[in-house]
Formats: sequence, structure tokens, C-alpha cells
Amino acid sequence: MVDSSLVRSAVALLAALLVSIVGASASFAQAPAPSADSSSSSSTQIPTPPRTPENTSPAAEAQRQQVQPLNNAPVWREVRSNMPGTTTTTVVGRETNVLIQPQGQTWRTLRNSDISVFGGWALVVLFLVIATFYWIKGTLALHEPPTGRVILRFTWLDRFIHWSTAITFSILAISGLIMLFGKAVLLPLIGYTLFSWLAVLGKNLHNFAGPLFSLCVLMLFFNFVRDNFPGPGDWQWIRHFGGLISKHEPPSGRFNAGEKLWFWGGASMLGIIVSMSGYVLDFPNFDQSRQTMQIAHVIHSIGAVLFMLGAMGHIYMGTLGMAGAYDAMRTGYVD
Repeated sequence: MVDSSLVRSAVALLAALLVSIVGASASFAQAPAPSADSSSSSSTQIPTPPRTPENTSPAAEAQRQQVQPLNNAPVWREVRSNMPGTTTTTVVGRETNVLIQPQGQTWRTLRNSDISVFGGWALVVLFLVIATFYWIKGTLALHEPPTGRVILRFTWLDRFIHWSTAITFSILAISGLIMLFGKAVLLPLIGYTLFSWLAVLGKNLHNFAGPLFSLCVLMLFFNFVRDNFPGPGDWQWIRHFGGLISKHEPPSGRFNAGEKLWFWGGASMLGIIVSMSGYVLDFPNFDQSRQTMQIAHVIHSIGAVLFMLGAMGHIYMGTLGMAGAYDAMRTGYVD
């Protein structure tokens, strides 16, 4: 069985982190755009005509400089719109002549509002659901008292692959939460110096653990796929929710339908999604554009949050939820 004090400590730390995320969600509001009144002083604002081919000629530029000297707003509008010929550079590379990328603001808003807020609340709500379920049902006991006769359920290779995946995932999850919520949650608590050190450490751990995790996902898939194909009793297991609510647990093979759903939807599909999008972010020297990396980051963040949601249920069932489940993956044997 799992050490109860260790489990309580882990649950308390997770609860504190998730409660902090709730407070962080509200702090991701964007600053309002400056109003026209605040951007102008007592001086009179002269309206600027729209930039058209007719008024961008050298003669038109000279006339505009006489009427509006030192007004570079039209130039920066062209820079912002990335009009051809506006900026030039001798540096060879993709987007080296792009000074302002407007899509970056769209990405920042999406990250700091929808992904952070809804993702944070989803983690908190699921944690509360699991805690409530455990408070009502407790640990699901075995059907019969232990006999003392044990059989091998997981080989050393099964356990090595499982725990390698679990450890790398835990590193990625913790460091990812620091990068997503650390500025709003940890920075006010520990200050700039300690947070900067922690953020750099988390970023480097995330970058190096990511490729290892993708390798573990591949090993996990090929090692367990033969026992995770749909079987005749899976639908009955789903209908009865695996006996979690009722006391009737339908029979299943080596893995039940819930474990198969986690294998295909979580460990395999989401594992591949976060791995492939993570490679785009981890190796920016493959000449991908900023917009490509922004799209990859959105996919990576959403996939990672979904992965963590599924992992919370998987970890619960493997520790507190089911008697003997943790010992089976720790020793390989079951009664």
C-alpha cells in the first residue's frame, strides 16, 4: 500500500498549486488599449490620410513632411502591415526583415486568456471532482481478501517503460505549469530573483525532458498496444462505468475499457500531439516561421492541459482509487 503521509503531502501540494491557479486565472486580463484622449495632449491632432499609391510618391511624402513634420506614424503602419519594400536587411533568413508581427498579439491574447483561464479552471474542477469522489467512495477494495498467492502482471520492461514515461511527464507537467502560471502565481510569492532562477531551470528541464518523453511514448505504444485493442466486453464496461458508481464490475481482459481509452486517447494520441508540437518549439533552427511556432504553441498548450487532465484520473486510480494498483506497477505482482 502507499504511504498515507506521503500521499497526503502530495495531495496537499497539488491542492495548493491548483488553488493558486484559480487566483492566477483572474490576473491574465489584458491591459486596455489607450484611448484617443489619453494619447493626445493639448496639441491639436492633424488627421493623417490613408496610405494609398497616390499619396506615397516622393512628392506626396515631401508635402506631408511640410504639413506634419516628424510624423512617422505612416511609416510604422507600413512596418506593421509588412508591406513589401518597407524594411530591408542584409541578414539572410526567414522573416529577418519583419520588425512587427501583428499575429503575435493574437497569440499572446489567446495564451493569456483562453488557454490559461479555461485550462486552469479545468484542472481545478477535475481535482475537486476527484477529491469529492474519493471522499464519497474511498479506495475501491478487492472483491476477495488477499490470498497471499501472487502472479506476475507487469514485467520489468513494462515497469521500466511506465515509470520512465511517468517521470519525464511529471518533469514536463511541473515545468510547464511554472511557465504557464508562474508569472502570476509564483512571482508575487518568491520574488524576481528566485523566480527567474526557477523559470530558467524549468525551461531547460522542459526542453531536455521533451525529447526523452517522446521516446518513452513510442516505447509505451509498441510495448502495450497488443493488449489494448477493443474487446467484446469493453462496451459493457463503459455502460457500467467500470463499477466505479455501482458495485457491479464487468469482466475485462488484461486492461479494461478505461485503461484502453487512456492508452489510445491520452498516452498515444495526446502524447504524439504534444511531442510533435514540442519539437517545433524545441528546435527553432529548422527555419520555421514565428507564426508556425505560435500555432504549434497553441496546439502544444491545449494538448498538454488535456494530457494533464487525463493523467490526474490515471494517477488517482493507480494510487488512492484502486487497492493494489500501485503495488502492481511497483513490484509487478498482483494477488
